[in-house]
Amino acid sequence: MAADDDLFRPVRPVRAYQRVAEQIEERILSGELPPGARLPGERELVQRFGVGRSTVREALRVLQSTGLIRSRPGDPLGAEVLGVSPDNLSQALGRLTRSRVASLGELVQFRMVLDAESNRLAARLHTEEDLVRMREQITRMEELGAAPSGLRAFSEADALFHRAIAEASRNALLGLCARAVHEAVVEVIEKKIAAVADPAAWMSRSINHHREVLTAIEAGDSARAARLGRTALHEYYADHVEPETRELLAAAVADDAVPARPRGTGQGGG
Repeated sequence: MAADDDLFRPVRPVRAYQRVAEQIEERILSGELPPGARLPGERELVQRFGVGRSTVREALRVLQSTGLIRSRPGDPLGAEVLGVSPDNLSQALGRLTRSRVASLGELVQFRMVLDAESNRLAARLHTEEDLVRMREQITRMEELGAAPSGLRAFSEADALFHRAIAEASRNALLGLCARAVHEAVVEVIEKKIAAVADPAAWMSRSINHHREVLTAIEAGDSARAARLGRTALHEYYADHVEPETRELLAAAVADDAVPARPRGTGQGGG
């Protein structure tokens, strides 16, 4: 029985600032306080919650650390509501990878699943406006491909292309997750591009891949669009994730009818 005594610890009373933070968070998540709205000033919050100024300030610090608000000391307009965004999620995913709770291989496999499903749904549900946005980003990538000094801008255009696809899937949660995962690994993309001997050639292959995806989506070929999302990422990342997690990426493309190109010669999958 002595061992069982170690399973539990005395509970601590919830502090007032946590209750304040919880109430404000509930109003933000419910939409009663939308992005761009302002919270009441500190003095009014003190009166409304019936707590001290230090309690209100601690609650605001908690909410700011989670990315739900932006608070500036002494701001007469009150803290600005930011709401839930892909930035919150991508930062959390990045922390998980750095902390080794989740490996880079797991993160990339997750992106393969998301990209494939986004591509598949976009092929079925896209509008002409969605296609225009995708074409615009490919055109932007082509312009940047002629100037290797614009690697970051190229990566940003790539991200916007994938965001357009995710939003064309008509699933807000899928779009949010796809964007967050893409942003969580974008630093790896930039480092790899910068390290290759001929970044212009790499960007050209990446552009060709994006054109193939767009063609499949335009044609409504959901199976091909999904396959392209998986195989390109496998070719791109398989040699860059932890060796022990490479089988995760291989498993994600195991049933694809078209075999992946040999590594090092395949198209970019940013």
